[in-house]
Amino acid sequence: MDNRFGDIEIFLTVSAEGSFANAARMLRLTPSAVSRSVARLEKRLAVTLLRRTTRALALTTEGVAYRDRISTLIVEMAEVEKSLGQANQVARGLLRVNASPSFGVQCLIPALPGFAERYPAVKVELTLTDSIVDLVEKRADIAIRIGPLRDTRLRAKKLGHSRMALVASPDYLARRGVPQIPDDLDQHDCLRFSFRRSIDSWPFQVEGRIVQKPVEGRFFGNSGEVVRQMAVAGCGIARHGAFHVAADIKAERLVEVLKEFNPGDGEDIHALYAAEDRAATRIRALLDYLDSIELFAT
Repeated sequence: MDNRFGDIEIFLTVSAEGSFANAARMLRLTPSAVSRSVARLEKRLAVTLLRRTTRALALTTEGVAYRDRISTLIVEMAEVEKSLGQANQVARGLLRVNASPSFGVQCLIPALPGFAERYPAVKVELTLTDSIVDLVEKRADIAIRIGPLRDTRLRAKKLGHSRMALVASPDYLARRGVPQIPDDLDQHDCLRFSFRRSIDSWPFQVEGRIVQKPVEGRFFGNSGEVVRQMAVAGCGIARHGAFHVAADIKAERLVEVLKEFNPGDGEDIHALYAAEDRAATRIRALLDYLDSIELFAT
C-alpha cells in the first residue's frame, strides 16, 4: 500500500513553510526525504505542483488548486470523524425537562417510551407547568415553550409550528348550536384562561381582513390542558393550538368550528437550553430524537 496520505501531508507542510528545509524541520525528516515525497506525489498526479529554484519554492497553478481542494477535504474529513465520535458517545445521566401541561400531555409523554428505548442509559425527570421557569434556578436541562421567545440568554431549537383552531364538543354544539359566523359567539360560552385579562378577544378573517372579536364565557381554566378538558366535557368553545386537540378531533371528542374564518395564525414551539449545555450528550440526544419523529399535528 502506498503512502499517499503521508505524501499529501508533506506537500501541504512544504506549501505552508515555503521550503523543503523548513518543512523537514517541522516534520522531523531530512530535506531529501521531503523532496522525494513531493516528487512521488507529482508523479502519481502527473502534474508539477512546485517550481523549484535555488532561492525558493513556488506553487504552480495546479499546485494551488490541489492544495486548496485537499485542504477543504481534510477539514470535511475531520468534521465527519468528529460527528461520528460524538454519535458513538453514550448518552447517559439524568435529564431534567420542563414543559407546559398541554405539550407535555399531548406530545412529550407519548414520545418518551421511544426515547427511552433508543437511549436506555438516560433517566428523564419531567415537570409540567405553564409558569415560565428559570432553567438554572429550577435545575432544568431543557424547557419546551410555546409562543414568542423572551429569554435571549438561552439557545432555542424550533420543534415546529402549530396553527390555532376553535373547537367544541359535539354535545355542546347539539345543545347550543353550531356558530356560523364570528358574531354568533355572542350566544356561546367561550372558554378562557384565568391568567389573562377577564375580557378576551379572538382573531378572525372577515372579508379579507383580520378582526378581533371580544368573547365571553362562564368558565375559566389556569392552563391549556384544563381548558381542553373543559371543552371535551361540553363547557363551551375553546381556542387551542392544533397539536393540543388533534387527538380529540380524530376521536370525535371535539369538532372544529368557524374554520372558514380562521386567520391562519399559530404558535411556534421551541426547546430552550443553556448555550454551554448544548454539547451535553443527554441534551443533544433528546433534541435530535424530537427532531427525528412526528411530534405533533400542525
